[in-house]
Parts: sequence; C-alpha cells; structure tokens
Amino acid sequence: MDQITPPLVSVRNCRQAYHKDSSADLVVLDDVNLTLHEGEIVALLGRSGSGKSTLLRIVAGLLKPTSGEVNWRGKPLKGPAPGVAMVFQSFALFPWLTVQENVELGLEALRVGKDDREERSEEAIDLIGLGGYDGAYPKELSGGMRQRVGLARALVVHPDLLLMDEPFSALDVLTAETLRTDLIDLWMDGKLPVKSILIVTHNIEEAVLMADRILVFSSNPGRVAHELKVPFTHPRNRFDPAFRQMVDDIYGIMTRRKAPEVHAAAAPPNPFGHALHPVGTNLMAGLLETLRGQPYNGRADLPALAAALQFEVDELLPLGETLSMLGFALLEEGDILITETGRHFAEAETEDRKEIFAEALRTHVPLITEIRSVIDQRSNHRAAAVRFRDQLEDHMSPEYAEETLRTVIAWGRYAEIFEYDEEAQQFGLEEEDEEEHEA
Repeated sequence: MDQITPPLVSVRNCRQAYHKDSSADLVVLDDVNLTLHEGEIVALLGRSGSGKSTLLRIVAGLLKPTSGEVNWRGKPLKGPAPGVAMVFQSFALFPWLTVQENVELGLEALRVGKDDREERSEEAIDLIGLGGYDGAYPKELSGGMRQRVGLARALVVHPDLLLMDEPFSALDVLTAETLRTDLIDLWMDGKLPVKSILIVTHNIEEAVLMADRILVFSSNPGRVAHELKVPFTHPRNRFDPAFRQMVDDIYGIMTRRKAPEVHAAAAPPNPFGHALHPVGTNLMAGLLETLRGQPYNGRADLPALAAALQFEVDELLPLGETLSMLGFALLEEGDILITETGRHFAEAETEDRKEIFAEALRTHVPLITEIRSVIDQRSNHRAAAVRFRDQLEDHMSPEYAEETLRTVIAWGRYAEIFEYDEEAQQFGLEEEDEEEHEA
C-alpha cells in the first residue's frame, strides 16, 4: 500500500491572543484551521486586521500560537519552519547592496559556498525577469523591479513553501497585474522552485485569479468563515461571466451580516465595544451622491462599483459598512442600496446634511452620545480624550482605539455635536451650546 503523503502544513484550532493589563485578552485569531498540500496555491482573503498576516507568521514558525497545533510535514513545528521563504508587502531590500547581493542573503545564511551562491542567484534573477540588473542598487529600480528582487531572494533558497504577504499591494495596478501574471505563468510551467504558495490578500479578484482555494476570513477575532474551491483553469479570464459571478459571490459573503444574538433582556449597547472605520464625511457624501445618480439609481453591484471607482475591497467595504451602520445604505448579497435617509442626505444642502448626520450619529453611534453626555454633565463642559481612549483600549487594540477616537472626533465636529481642542486633547462645546447650557 502506498504511503499517504502528509500535508505540507496543517494548523488545528489555532488561537492567538495578547494579554492586556487589567482587561480581557485581545484575541486576534480564534479556532483557525488550515491544511496546505503540495501543488496548490491557497489565498487567505480578508479585511485588514482579520489576522491573516499573524497566521502567516504562525505558519512560518516565527510566532507560537497561544493555543492550537501547527504541524510541518506531519510533525509538530518548533521554531522557524525549514523550507519556508516569505515575500513581504514592503520590498525590504538593503539599499547598500546590489541586486545580486540582496538575492544572495538567504544563501549566505545557509552557508552556501560563494560559487554556488553566484550561480543560484543568477538563475533566480534571470527567472524573475531581471537579467542584466545584477549589479544595480535598489534606488535604481522601479517598485515592480524591487519586488521582483524580493521574490528572487525568496526563490533562490528553493523553498518548499512560499509565503506571500500582500506582495502586490504596494505596486500600481498595471505593474501588479504584470507581476501576478508572470508568477502564475512560472508556476504553471513548473519553473518555480517551490511546492506550494500561501498568499495573503484583501483583493478579491487577485484571490480568484491566482488561487486554487480561498479561505475567507471574518474579523474580530479572525476566523475562517468560508473555504471556497476555485474551479477555473489557468490562464483565467477575469471577464468570463463565471469568474465575475464568483467575485460577486465573495463580495456577498464578505458583506453578509451575522444573525443578531437573542437575549432574554436586551442590554444597552456598549459605547466602547465597537471599532469604527476611519471613513471621512466627504467620502460618504460622494458615494451617496454616486449611488443616487445615474447609472445606479440607488442600487449598485459592489464589484462593478469598485471597478468604476478604482477602489480596493479594503476601501469600499468599510465605506459601505459605515453607511449601513448610520442608516444611509443597505448591504445585500454583494449589492449596496441607498436608503431614504441616505437619499435625503445626498439631496440636502450643507447645513441640512449636518443635521441629518448628527441625528444618525446620536441614533447609531453610542460613543458619540456618551461623549456628549459626559460633556453636558461637567460644569466646565470639557472632557479629556484620554478617558475615552483608555475605555476603548479595554475592548480593542491601541491602534483601533486611536483610530476609532479620531473618527469620532471628525464625525462629531462635522455634525457640530461637540468641538475638540487638539492641543489640550479635550472635547468641549461650542460657545453657542455653552451659552444655552448656562441659560
């Protein structure tokens, strides 16, 4: 009987949490399962902050999970995984080294002899299309060429598994498309010296274009919400109706809301328990005006809208979700629909828009109401921002807490619910509001 080859990587019940002083742990990943076999490309698709890059570091053996099991070729992984190389979003090149010297770094770490290093680095440089640039320095190269150097540096060690952390996101659209296509061509021709690829992305089309399987992550904490098999052979046509339908279906999955939990007695919403997307009021107004007008007439397909506006999923979905939270739009199975309130906002003049927005904030953003309530209760009508930042950090990371607070400041100012003194880092009331309180 033939022996069954174990998976290249298997992750079971993985949980990653970080302890926060005097508060509950911040859970980044929870109950994540992943199996990766030789001969396949798998995409981890999800929003920023869903823990995809953290999982990549766990798979590489650079980070030990809080709990769970990580196996490499059927054996428990202890420390950095052998036969793994990574390509990062940033080019991460040493500017004082030439292309060839940058590519040889991994081979030097493996104590490969000088002659072998030169031969293998030249092969890798030629493979990724940079022949003739061996002696160039990073400052002489375009962004796309620098990323090719990063790819050559990963490939030169002939890894079993190539990990890619949003490798094309720092590139312009055309350069990214060229590099993606070249990479897939090399993979299909069997020229890449790797057995499997695991790529992190937030670009839905990129995932469908490259991967054999897609793991769609949910957020807060990161979990594998869906696993999808991509049925198309390479090369793939992004304009094929079946391709477009799969992209549309994934948009639907990523915009689908969880069913609300049912409680015997509904508790009041926690004003500090929900991170806010840093979406500006001008961007909200612009999208509502776009939806209201031609050719959408109040309803748009998200993939088509993203293409028309040249938005990434990480830009469009937070915008759509914010409009939905405020009652200005609805997200339904990959479509966005303007509500009557959203239509009124889009049609209103500036002062009326502020009133509509203020009412939406009071109704749907309890943190705004909490801040205003504290201000009203104080005799000097002032409240320090640090108070609210600390309470936010009890429920989310410091980065999300700061992002949420800055968003609240911007929204509250626009709606004239409160003012904010940047130098003193204090919330307060405008002079007219203070006079009303004193009267």
